[in-house]
Amino acid sequence: MADHSIPQVRTPQALPEEPVARTTGAGISRRRLLGTAGATGLVLGAAGGAVGHASAPAAATPLSSVGDNRVPFHVKHQPGITQPLQARGHLIAFDLAPGAGRKEAAALLRRWSDTARRLMAGEPAAQGDTDVARDAGPSSLTLTFGFGHSFFGRTGLEKQRPVSLDPLPDFSSDRLDKARSNGDLWVQIGADDALVAFHALRAVQKDAGSAARVRWQMNGFNRSPGATSHPMTARNLMGQVDGTRNPKPADSDFDQRIFVPEKGEPAWMANGSYAVVRRIRMLLDDWEQLSVTEQEQVIGRRKSDGAPLSGGGETSAMDLEKTDAEGALVVPFNAHARITRPDQNGGAAMLRRPFSYHDGIDSDGAPDAGLLFICWQADPLRGFVPVQRKLDRGDALTPFIRHEASGLFAVPGGAAEGDYVGQALLEG
Repeated sequence: MADHSIPQVRTPQALPEEPVARTTGAGISRRRLLGTAGATGLVLGAAGGAVGHASAPAAATPLSSVGDNRVPFHVKHQPGITQPLQARGHLIAFDLAPGAGRKEAAALLRRWSDTARRLMAGEPAAQGDTDVARDAGPSSLTLTFGFGHSFFGRTGLEKQRPVSLDPLPDFSSDRLDKARSNGDLWVQIGADDALVAFHALRAVQKDAGSAARVRWQMNGFNRSPGATSHPMTARNLMGQVDGTRNPKPADSDFDQRIFVPEKGEPAWMANGSYAVVRRIRMLLDDWEQLSVTEQEQVIGRRKSDGAPLSGGGETSAMDLEKTDAEGALVVPFNAHARITRPDQNGGAAMLRRPFSYHDGIDSDGAPDAGLLFICWQADPLRGFVPVQRKLDRGDALTPFIRHEASGLFAVPGGAAEGDYVGQALLEG
């Protein structure tokens, strides 16, 4: 869980290159209209039926505000990479069915892309819509599609497989479940409403039909937009402010670190990125036995506000050489925040955009909870791998976490109008 990673949780808004699209006038969809009507009815009920929206306090947030946010599908980089953290997430991996090949994969990606475009616009699926999200708007829904290492062998496209998609090395802290790792195809779903996210998950599964079978599926969550009094960096299930040093789209080298260049190799990955996915279990019972001071020593930052132990505020530069009155390093040599710094790893950086998860209670009473770690980079050999290798050699956080599943996926650039994701690979 690198210190420089998690995007801030804030009210979703599109990036400059991806303007928020609004449907107005005659173009308003039936679902959007129903969602607005439903929100108004709730306000009327709260007011005893006497008055409508005018009776609400001036500072009240309209009930439709979260649901109204829309992320466009046809963009340079696939949606779900640079958007703010979403409240709900689903990760699902598929393997192509026996006998299915390149032709079936192309048809599936076309179906998935059409479904993603429709649902992200707040419209129902083309066929067999379940009506689960009938009353809601788009709710910042995003669907992101990627290809695993095994996909290329199954489709006869081995020569198009990127070198950057070579399997990740083994790490000493890994306790990986192969049944919940990797896969031919990967889909990331995020939204700010649980039903909207589930609706998309169900649609993706139904679209797979006989072409692909579910290999594994995981569910996650983050804070809901507006849950805090002001936008702030997210906290993980350990209670730590996590993600202060995440790369930002405004950084001059952001695209260079996160996305494959337009003239990169292979050509079909232009404007794409590589996603490393890890299910990291947090051993919360052990962690919570530590005092706050001990927890801060493990991380290298104050728990209250995320500021470095060397002083200042959350975004203050960490003084790695500062010592206390006894000559000891204020930020311990094995503190997680020290080890994961780009300047301690040859400039290695990645954009982390994770979800927390909780999958119930084990028979011994321990929570099965932690982080669905998702990080994005132009090349995992220059992003994730060097940082994880260094963490593997002596991170103070290692005794309190366990890597239980892993995957690496090539995520091509966004689809142009009329095209589908991965078309350059499958029809090139």
